[in-house]
Amino acid sequence: MRIAKARGSKSVRQRDACFVNNSLPPVHSSLVPTIDHSRPQPLPNTGSGPAVFAGFLGWTLDAFDYFLVVFCLTDIGREFGKTDKQMSVALLVTLGFRPIGAFIFGLLADRYGRRLPLMLDLIFYSVIEVMTGFAHNYTQFLVLRALFGIGMGGEWGVGASLAMEKVPPRWRGILSGLLQEGYAAGNLLAALAYRTLFPHVGWRPLFFIGGLPALLALYVRFGVRESEVWERTARKDWAALGTSIRSHLPLFGYLVLLMMMMNLSSHGTQDMYPTLLKRDWHFGARQTGDIAAFTMVGAIIGGVLFGLASDWIGRRYAMLIAFAGALLTVPLAFSHSLGFLVLGGFCMQFMVQGAWGIIPAHISELSPNSVRGFLPGFAYQCGVLIAGSVVYFETYLAIRWTYAVSMAASASVIFAGAIIVIALGKEKRAVHFAEETAEE
Repeated sequence: MRIAKARGSKSVRQRDACFVNNSLPPVHSSLVPTIDHSRPQPLPNTGSGPAVFAGFLGWTLDAFDYFLVVFCLTDIGREFGKTDKQMSVALLVTLGFRPIGAFIFGLLADRYGRRLPLMLDLIFYSVIEVMTGFAHNYTQFLVLRALFGIGMGGEWGVGASLAMEKVPPRWRGILSGLLQEGYAAGNLLAALAYRTLFPHVGWRPLFFIGGLPALLALYVRFGVRESEVWERTARKDWAALGTSIRSHLPLFGYLVLLMMMMNLSSHGTQDMYPTLLKRDWHFGARQTGDIAAFTMVGAIIGGVLFGLASDWIGRRYAMLIAFAGALLTVPLAFSHSLGFLVLGGFCMQFMVQGAWGIIPAHISELSPNSVRGFLPGFAYQCGVLIAGSVVYFETYLAIRWTYAVSMAASASVIFAGAIIVIALGKEKRAVHFAEETAEE
């Protein structure tokens, strides 16, 4: 008992001496966690939910505005006295101006942060979309669609980089699928608006709904935090940013090629699909809207499921499976049987958008921290610029054949080409963005 008391007194004296000398008692080394300071530590997950929601909703409203033209194409052409071929130029103009938006807003995102350019872009394309409803003639309509293309091109790259930099790497695939399927959700909403509202109010009031993204800018302002990855790795001036971009030109070239095939697959099977239903099948607004909406349900499911699968089997393998499956659906999707047409359309968009659901994660992971706001978005939209002519090409072939034959032939070639391009690429699945800083 005396020995224990003596030991206790000694411990107390040591503790008191430590406080007097302004030091801490000695701690055994095995109890202290070791930290490797030679490599940057992963960033905490802060605010990924609001960032993904903002990116999803922004892309949804962006696609909604774009697909309003797709669904109303023949009706707007009738009012302006233009053919389907002439009206398809409006889609081509929108796609052609998207790289300008990606270039401007992407550079701003890498220089000044992700949030401010995203807010400016949302407000810009909202105003242009509302103005589209007031177009008095074909020329004004084309000019406004070109300006809308600038806004549409700026949203994806900035929104995707903000979201993908915030989500945990292990969830990046499935959340990528959710984010990207905002595009399919926008298509679905446009189909429903065309089905329910167009027969009663015509095409012009539909574009007034396009003012909603301006409200989303307020949410980004007050509900979304800036990307911590950008705050840690941002270039201090324009010269440093330019040098970083030039040093990754080979990667940029591959991403443009990849995104060209991806955009050929989506625009080649979606943009003229409502026209196919109206011209080849002579469907009205409600039937066209119903079938198109049903295919987009398949697209949303496919994007999320293939995004999830890519977290397990890899980005490229999941995309290869999706395009192989899409190739098998071509005979069904453009069948002469209505049942097979509907089923095939659902399955084809399940596969096409399944591959697309992986894209935000895949090309964000391939892109370095310092240029992630610019490189993926600009490569995406340059791919759109090249692929945008597919709608004009399909319309041209449909004059000689039918829309079904034209779209089936182009889809078969596109899907096969996409398989080759994806197989030749690389991937960095689940890479920790914060740990790339030393490698750039």
